[in-house]
Amino acid sequence: MTETVRVAVPRKGRPLEAVLERFAAVAGADALADDVSSTLRYEKAITKGKTTPERDVYERLAAYSDLSDPHRPEYTLLRDDREGKPRRIVFDSVSVTIDGEGPRPSGSRPSADDGVTVELIGREEPFRALRTHEFGLGFDSADLVLEEVVTLGETGVESIADVNARIDPRDTDVRVVSGLGDTVYHTLLATPEVLPPGAELDREFVTDYEGPLCISPRYERLVEAVLGTRAIETVEFVYPDPAVEEEAAIADAGLGVYLTMTGSTAREHGLVVGDDLFPSETVLMENVAEAGPAAERLKSALTGADLETAIRP
Repeated sequence: MTETVRVAVPRKGRPLEAVLERFAAVAGADALADDVSSTLRYEKAITKGKTTPERDVYERLAAYSDLSDPHRPEYTLLRDDREGKPRRIVFDSVSVTIDGEGPRPSGSRPSADDGVTVELIGREEPFRALRTHEFGLGFDSADLVLEEVVTLGETGVESIADVNARIDPRDTDVRVVSGLGDTVYHTLLATPEVLPPGAELDREFVTDYEGPLCISPRYERLVEAVLGTRAIETVEFVYPDPAVEEEAAIADAGLGVYLTMTGSTAREHGLVVGDDLFPSETVLMENVAEAGPAAERLKSALTGADLETAIRP
């Protein structure tokens, strides 16, 4: 008999696309993933003023959603944070089925005995929805876990085992399960002048370093958690001016931490690309107090050994 598991997911952006790609891989939901991703990219272009729609927002919303079919995505309206607070169409919900016999062909319909029906429910803050026990499973950025619930220690965190070991069970029942592979790294960057001859730009270098360390203000606690409090005892956090590129600000400071994928922009600013400290990645999380047998089966399907991740169980 089919069991239903409600899963909290982001409403828009790359994290939602990563979730849909994972369900495309394990449930054959390729058409669904393409449909939602292309719709939201179009709506993002409208919100940013890059394209002009032929229909108003309510007409588009009615055209996108089909309430008669749970296997068709539904959308909703939110106020965007951009100037003028424009209305933005974002993901609301959809139903997907995963069985134990491998991926389902795109467009096929489940039978009554196909295992786990997954209701993907859009939330602005999926991580917080898990913390308040609204869901047993959900997806959100690994960064939020480090920023909000990981306790600081002398040594930094490098893996899921480190992250989960630093979560106080009295604070939350949420644990990180695995990453989805949509990886950008928090990376050490420095000017050649800061590095002594032959020195490696790694965690040990930061421990011995005295001086400014340029970071985005929102990542201060994350950087403390990743590097460890001992490594930052002799550094002074400085922050880039909003009008200046992060890489340029790090070049002025001499040392910094910034999100990088290839490091090409950093090198254009004359920076040395050092260690990847921690992946900024969409992660599957569970509230261990809420997970049941169906959620466990779903979790196993979503974290198969042949699926690409940066953060492993």
